[in-house]
Amino acid sequence: MEYLVIKAGGSVIDDVSPTFYQELAEIQSEGRYQPIIVHGGGKLITRLLGQLDIPTTFVNGLRVTTVEMLDVIEMALSGSVNKMICRSIQSSGGRAVGISGIDGGLIQGEQISEELGYTGSPKKITEDLLIDLCGKGYIPVVSPVGQNASGQRLNINADTAAAAIASALKCPLLLMSDIPGIYSDEAGERKILSAVSTTQADMLIGDGTITGGMIPKVNGAREALINGVKEVLIFSGKAEKAISAYCKGQKIGTKIYLSEELLHA
Repeated sequence: MEYLVIKAGGSVIDDVSPTFYQELAEIQSEGRYQPIIVHGGGKLITRLLGQLDIPTTFVNGLRVTTVEMLDVIEMALSGSVNKMICRSIQSSGGRAVGISGIDGGLIQGEQISEELGYTGSPKKITEDLLIDLCGKGYIPVVSPVGQNASGQRLNINADTAAAAIASALKCPLLLMSDIPGIYSDEAGERKILSAVSTTQADMLIGDGTITGGMIPKVNGAREALINGVKEVLIFSGKAEKAISAYCKGQKIGTKIYLSEELLHA
């Protein structure tokens, strides 16, 4: 059995394929892969903050997190979105347990910078908690709210959290997105790249082809690959049976590789 970390982004979680949750249950029952879900909830967080007249700003795709935002973020991620995913998995025949990065010290992190406030990056993953849940037949569903050494809550980008968990488990990382992969724009023609190196991805960030929330995905992919993740895939969460296709070795989305791997391929 191999672990499979799947990041379900807040931008697509409301619009995933109707088969998504059934796929998770089927993949687990087949026994070859054990799915672990790490989810976002950005759309709900932004909506709730707007209702409270709390302004939202982003820097390179990361939300600037203030103290007054933390209760809203934790409520949205660890409460509403997390339990909705668990209910959906269980309604489709699977068994799910929802946890946050705070539970059991799963995601221990630190603040990235003063500019980003209480937005954090993961520094240590307590993977034994996930391994135990998987061993008992559950699909872990992880909300990316972590804490630092002094117990301060941190809002951690879901792509970054998923990359850290996949690194700890040395397994593939699948990043669901609202687009089917990384695009190139050559001679005015836009097409999906089936594979890119991290160097190529950096160039696409530099020329403005990759922007916004795709930047943390690429940066998280790089860190994951450096730290032992087997491969990283970005694909559309709206595509039917996309995860099943991946498990069968079929080509979907965009795979990201370390530059050295491409050079010696």
